[in-house]
Amino acid sequence: MNVTSKSLYWKLTLAFIVVAFSATAMAAIFVRVTTNNSLAQFIIDQQRSNMVQSLSNYYIEHGSWDGVDKVWEDMQRQTIPTPNPSEPTKVPGPEPGKPYEERFHRNLFGLADPNGVVIVSVDQDFPVGAQLPSELYSNNDVIKANGAVVGTILTAKRISRYSPEESLFLERTNQALLIAIVTGLLVAVIIGIILARTLTLPLRDLTRAAQSIAEGHLEQEVKVTSHDEIGQLAEAFNEMSREVSRVNASRKQMTADIAHDLRTPLTVIAGYIESMQEGVLQPTPERFALIYKEIERLQNLVGDLRMLSQADAGELTLHPQNLNPKTLLDQASALFQHHAARQSVTIGVEAGADLPEIHVDEARMLQVFDNLISNALRYTPEGGRITLRGTKVNGQVELSVADNGSGIVPEELPLIFDRFHRADKSRHNDTDEGKSGLGLAIVKALVESQGGKVWAESEVDKGTIIKMRF
Repeated sequence: MNVTSKSLYWKLTLAFIVVAFSATAMAAIFVRVTTNNSLAQFIIDQQRSNMVQSLSNYYIEHGSWDGVDKVWEDMQRQTIPTPNPSEPTKVPGPEPGKPYEERFHRNLFGLADPNGVVIVSVDQDFPVGAQLPSELYSNNDVIKANGAVVGTILTAKRISRYSPEESLFLERTNQALLIAIVTGLLVAVIIGIILARTLTLPLRDLTRAAQSIAEGHLEQEVKVTSHDEIGQLAEAFNEMSREVSRVNASRKQMTADIAHDLRTPLTVIAGYIESMQEGVLQPTPERFALIYKEIERLQNLVGDLRMLSQADAGELTLHPQNLNPKTLLDQASALFQHHAARQSVTIGVEAGADLPEIHVDEARMLQVFDNLISNALRYTPEGGRITLRGTKVNGQVELSVADNGSGIVPEELPLIFDRFHRADKSRHNDTDEGKSGLGLAIVKALVESQGGKVWAESEVDKGTIIKMRF
């Protein structure tokens, strides 16, 4: 595992830990706060009902609140739940030798008369004798005696201390939260390591395969283990690797084909000149014509290669203008009528005069049709037919060159526009004088440089059709 994958591995693991810790910490804080609040509210609610009853009994017995402050502490102590005497208190109070009620005391309640005057204070902001605000006074429970309201019980804003049992409950709650946090972190670490490994292993394989490609080993394929984004990346990498390998093989084949196409005419030229220098052959106009024909073949090849390089670089010179498709097809057909007649092949045009005009370079398009019709004539038998069509399809103009020749096998069809690709290996022979093997590659480059699209459709023994859309 390299440095990058290690870094990503630990970053992902740490991310899971941080997320888990943050989630559990926030949950723990929330539970801790709500537990404290809920416990305090439970204690107050539980003891307040007892306190209200005790105060109501006191007023009925005494007829007033006189002296209530003197017994207030005892009344509050009576509201505190007493633990089971048979079970010792697990958390001892400050004075172990005294009864439970004497060892624990807190002031949770106060008292006000029916007019809102404080009789027993529970809030230092409102001492005895203070007048309570109406909103504070109305929000507390009233005390009734013989059906009449005789006072209001006041509740403390917070609990200042907890009993030993209550403290033990909170302590155990905190322990449970701590255990939950630690357990959550351990689970997050385990899951984080597993998921980080699951995510980084395919990336490590991709990195290793990419490094192998960089070292020149182009046939690389990684295992696709999922259909998520990483799986899609692996599939895209495999497709790229296959295409790079194919293009590299094509490049090597193209280099070999260029060397072959250059060597053949050069060998012919060198052979004639050498023989003439040695006196074996006499210089005659026919032999000079042969030499010149080979020179033209070389010039055509160099010209084709130069055109393709200009198209690749986006430097191909174009002079586009609006042209009528039927006029263009008629012009291309006329140029080859004599040649087709010599081979007993018919060339026809099927296009309506009302087709929309296309914005293309006329000379370049005639060059396209020159290559396509020449190619069709080469494979169309005597008595065959070549048809130039123009139609409107989905708002675009489609031009095509169709023949009823031998056709192309399906596995070769996607490759026919590659440079120097020859579906028929016997095609490159002496009868193809002047042909560089770049015809369809030039067609593709010229059509696409003018914003068009070109493709081929073919059936073996039924013919081939090359279509272009603008």
